[in-house]
Amino acid sequence: MTEIEKLAFALNQFAGLSEDEFKKSEDFWLPKTYKKGDFYNLRGTVCTYFGFIVEGVFRSYTIEEKTGEEKNVFLYSANGFVVSFKSFINQIPCDYHTQALTDASIIYIRYTDLLSLYHQSHRWEKFGRLLAQEAFNITMTRIEGFLLKSPEERYLDLIRQHPDIFNNVPLYHISSYLGIQGPSLSRIRKRISGK
Repeated sequence: MTEIEKLAFALNQFAGLSEDEFKKSEDFWLPKTYKKGDFYNLRGTVCTYFGFIVEGVFRSYTIEEKTGEEKNVFLYSANGFVVSFKSFINQIPCDYHTQALTDASIIYIRYTDLLSLYHQSHRWEKFGRLLAQEAFNITMTRIEGFLLKSPEERYLDLIRQHPDIFNNVPLYHISSYLGIQGPSLSRIRKRISGK
């Protein structure tokens, strides 16, 4: 399956976009590669494009002002989307950095081109609505995870959402995302592998 075919399949699964509807967008999608450590978006800048991850892992993170500690907010992996949702949807400056945790490649579309598709097609308008809902769901799931779930439950959720994450990302990034210390992550992993 080519990169564009993977994208077409993902958009069909996500928003029911048919082959004909997808063809309207084909010329707008552009490839981009990242080296480990490259930034997809910087804090304080407006996110002007929406990416589909062909391979690799990205993170969104903040830096605590007093300690300089980086805190991972979101993780994005292959066959999923990478975007600073709030910044992209509202075209306002981003509250966090988004960075490649591995070498990565994406196919992306610019905000202005996506708006053009919204005006051309009800199906693409539906995609935009679903994208906004997805942003809301991801954010609420993160918040509720910290309020209502144990670290072990958050760990299991992470494995379900990003099954290959442990093969590609250092454990300190994972423990930061889960909101726990490294030794706690080790205990959780040991406990689960013993089940």
